[in-house]
Amino acid sequence: MEAGTALARLRSGNERFVTGALASMTARESLPAPIAIVLGCADSKVPPEMVFDQVLGDLHVVRVPGNVAAPAQIAEIEHAAQTFGTRLVVVLGHSGCDAVEATLAELRLPAEERDEGLAVTVERIRPAVAELLESAIAGDEAALLAAAVESNVLAAVEHLLHDSDVLESHQQSGGLAIVGAVYDLESGKVSFFE
Repeated sequence: MEAGTALARLRSGNERFVTGALASMTARESLPAPIAIVLGCADSKVPPEMVFDQVLGDLHVVRVPGNVAAPAQIAEIEHAAQTFGTRLVVVLGHSGCDAVEATLAELRLPAEERDEGLAVTVERIRPAVAELLESAIAGDEAALLAAAVESNVLAAVEHLLHDSDVLESHQQSGGLAIVGAVYDLESGKVSFFE
């Protein structure tokens, strides 16, 4: 399945999810390979199969706090793209992301006061959000968090595009699309960045 077709299917599935008109899981045939790879946040409130109204097996899902594209996640996405021939990767962030919010809070603290248990997550997200703490929106917590979530998603897309020779090669040859998206916890709507 081509990336554009897969993306259209995710959009229509999300629309069914938002309106409550979910497709019957028993009426659909299982696909031989996932239609999309989703790098999503570990937050239990964001199950990609439900958000996009897809049956088990339709999505190859990789979940990690803050939907970061660290080496282990990149390797898994490479494996799925090569093994299954899946041609769409979606980096799915979400509104109010605890990992992003914790990173912003930690970066406001002196280094010696930071939580060592959050260090790995903070260091992965920090490059995407640090400049926002010095921007005009730094005093508006809601706007800051929303901008940080989006920036973190876009940073993960960039990592996938440029930190993986495999994914970059597939993308440059027109055989792979990597897009970012943010799921709104209140409305259920997914906004794609293309």
